[in-house]
Amino acid sequence: MLLYLLRRIVYAIPIAVAVGFVCFMLVQIAPGDPINAIVPPDAPADVVEQVRKDYGLDKPLPIQFGLWLWKVCHGDLGRSLATGRPVWSDLSSAIGNTLTLAVCASLLGFALGCLLGGIAGTFRGSFADRIATTLAVAGVSVPHYWLGMVLVVIFSVQLNWLPAMGAGPGGSADWSWDWEHIRHLILPMVTLSVIPMGIVTRTVRGLVAEIMNQEFITALRAKGLSTWTIFLHVVKNAAPNALAVMGLQLGYLMGGSILVETVFSWPGTGLLLNSAIFQRDLPVLQGTILVLAMFFVTLNLIVDLVQTTLDPRIKRA
Repeated sequence: MLLYLLRRIVYAIPIAVAVGFVCFMLVQIAPGDPINAIVPPDAPADVVEQVRKDYGLDKPLPIQFGLWLWKVCHGDLGRSLATGRPVWSDLSSAIGNTLTLAVCASLLGFALGCLLGGIAGTFRGSFADRIATTLAVAGVSVPHYWLGMVLVVIFSVQLNWLPAMGAGPGGSADWSWDWEHIRHLILPMVTLSVIPMGIVTRTVRGLVAEIMNQEFITALRAKGLSTWTIFLHVVKNAAPNALAVMGLQLGYLMGGSILVETVFSWPGTGLLLNSAIFQRDLPVLQGTILVLAMFFVTLNLIVDLVQTTLDPRIKRA
């Protein structure tokens, strides 16, 4: 296990460097001048050049990338061009809020997906199977930002049951586990859980259907084992792949929640990225994208280790 862990970490290092390079270049080639976020449009040319020099934007791109990567390796993501604050000070609270939303949405989607997928895979061709399959297809087909707006109209505007914006009372960005804050979490969590619910449902249905057709299930039934014992064997065989799908979905939700967070004004990385894009704030864009990408790489590593622990066949391979 230790050798496998070391090998996976070594593989992750070039991936991390490549991700950092792609993040840097994608932001650099985007249209617009980041200096416009700092100086007024009628600023003299010498002032603009001096500001560009102060932020190191006058250097060639390879040198800019090298300096940026060196600072990142020392934990310095730079300063925001729009606010002047360190990027990490804004990013730390945003990551916490996004992680809270993504984890809750992943758990909800995983629980519903396993339930629906397990029922559909066990009773293939039944009415319950058709209902679960329909919900799964709808979950991956409906745009989540549109669903979020529909939920806001129904539960916030018409019924006035749940708040529509912010992470806490008064638009607070500080999260705490009390009922007032949880009420703000419900709508974005449900909206964000729909896609992983559909994907997990289809995955678990296929896994359960395949396992139920295998010979060892027939042998277990022939031995007279109870339905619960057979169910535990099915779960044990389906768990590694199902957990891998859940881990990937959590990574996707961390990086793909920008539209949902914008709809609900949820103070996470998605909303931070949205404002940084319009303000052409390069340090915030680069730092946020890099941290989210590194989170995804780390999550993949954790999923690989969990799969190896649960499935001895991977370890032997």
